Amino acid sequence: MHEDLIQAASRIAEARGGAAAAIERSIAAARSPAAAAAFTQRFEEVARRAAAEIDAARQAGRSPPPLGGLAVSVKALFDVEGAVTTAASRTLADAAPARTDAPAVARLRAAGAALVGHTNMTEFAFSGVGINPHHGTPANPATLALDAEPRIPGGSTSGGAVSVASGAAWAALGTDTGGSLRIPAALQGLVGFKSTAALVPNEGCIPLAPSLDTTGAITRSVRDAVLLHEILAARKVTLAERPLSAWRLAVPQDVMLDALEPTVAAAFERSLSQLSAAGAILTEIALPALADTAALQRGGGLAAAESWAWHARRMAQQEADYDPRVALRIRRGATLGAAEVAALHRERRAWIARMEGALGGWDALLSPTVPIVAPRTAPLVDSDETFFAANALLLRNPSLVNLLDGCALSLPCHRPGDWPVGLMVWGPAGADDRLLAISLAIESALRNAQDAL
Repeated sequence: MHEDLIQAASRIAEARGGAAAAIERSIAAARSPAAAAAFTQRFEEVARRAAAEIDAARQAGRSPPPLGGLAVSVKALFDVEGAVTTAASRTLADAAPARTDAPAVARLRAAGAALVGHTNMTEFAFSGVGINPHHGTPANPATLALDAEPRIPGGSTSGGAVSVASGAAWAALGTDTGGSLRIPAALQGLVGFKSTAALVPNEGCIPLAPSLDTTGAITRSVRDAVLLHEILAARKVTLAERPLSAWRLAVPQDVMLDALEPTVAAAFERSLSQLSAAGAILTEIALPALADTAALQRGGGLAAAESWAWHARRMAQQEADYDPRVALRIRRGATLGAAEVAALHRERRAWIARMEGALGGWDALLSPTVPIVAPRTAPLVDSDETFFAANALLLRNPSLVNLLDGCALSLPCHRPGDWPVGLMVWGPAGADDRLLAISLAIESALRNAQDAL
C-alpha cells in the first residue's frame, strides 16, 4: 500500500484526540437527524472496542494499522460476525447472525477500521433511488440546506453514502451492480469507485446479479478511494505521476449526454472547461455502441434473471413482505429461461469486445455520472410511474460500465452551494490504476479552479 495514504488516514483520528474520541463523534453523528434512517443496526460497542485497541497500540509505541480506528459503515448486504445480514428486508429479519465476516469486511477490520453499523439500502439492492418502505428512506444530507423537502439519497447504497455525508462514517463499504456506489456518491457530493469486478471478493455478500456485482467504497476524496481499494482488493495501486496533458481523455457524445438537466449540463461543461484550462486535452468522440444495449436489457436483463434465481424460492413464501417495486423487478427474471440467459451472456461478451476495440485509443472517458440532480422523495414514494422514470435515468449512465465489466469513479464537479453533480471517469476492465491516477489529477484540477474563484 502507499505509505503516504496510510499515514494520512491513520493520522486523522490521532490528530483529533485519538481514535476513541473520533468514534464518539461518529456515534453522535449517527444518532443525529442528518443520519436518520441511515442505519439498520449500529455497532457502537464494536466500534468503541476497535478504537480503544488502536489508541492502546499507539500509547504502547506500536504503529497503527492503515485505517487507524477510522469509522467505516457496512452495507446491510455484507456478513458481519455476530450480526444479522438483512439486506434491509423484512424477510431476513429473523435470520441467524453471521458466523464470520465477509472477506471485504474482514480486510477492513484487519486494516484497523472501526465498524460503526449496517447501513440502510434499497431492499436487496434493486434500484438506484434508495427508497426503503421497511426501514424508512434517509434524506440526502447534501441537499437539506437547499430544499426544505427531503430529496432522495440515491441507491442502492443509500445509507452508506448518508453515513459519510453526515459524518457518521469516514467511508462506507457498499456494492455496485448498476451504479449503486456511484449514484448516491454523485447525488451527495461524494466519491464512489467501482473497480473491475474481479478485483474484490463478493463472498459473504447477498448477491443481486453475480455477473455484474462489484464490491467497493464511498469516500470523501479520491485519495481515500485509492486507499480503500488497496485494502479491499489486497493489492497496491500503481499511480503514474503524469500531468493532465499527458492523458488521452475522451468525451462520448452518445447516450450519456442525452436529456441532461440544466444544472447537470452546466456543471459538466464548466468542469470540462476547467480541465482544459488546466492542460487536459479533451476529445469529443462518437461511441455508437453505447446505444446498442437495449437487447441486453430485455426481460430485465441479467440483473432480473440472476436475482430471480436467488429469490424464487423465498418469494414463493414471502413475496407479500417484499417492497412491491423490488418484487416486480425481480419477478421479471422468471420470464427468462436458461437458453435466453445463455444468449444474454454471449451477446454481452460480443458487445464488450466491440466496446473495448473502440476504447483502445483512450486512457479514460468522461461523462456525467447521472443526468439529473436528486429529485424530491415524496413524489417518487407516491407514484410508481415517477419512481420508475427516475430510476431509469439514474441507472442509465453508470449501468453501462457494469455491462462493460469496466471500472469507473464518480467525483463531485459542482460548485459549493449548488446541487451535487458527479463527473464519471470510466474505462474498460483492468484500467483501474490508470483511472485512479487520472481521477486524482482531475480532482486536484477542479479543486484548484474552485480555489481560484
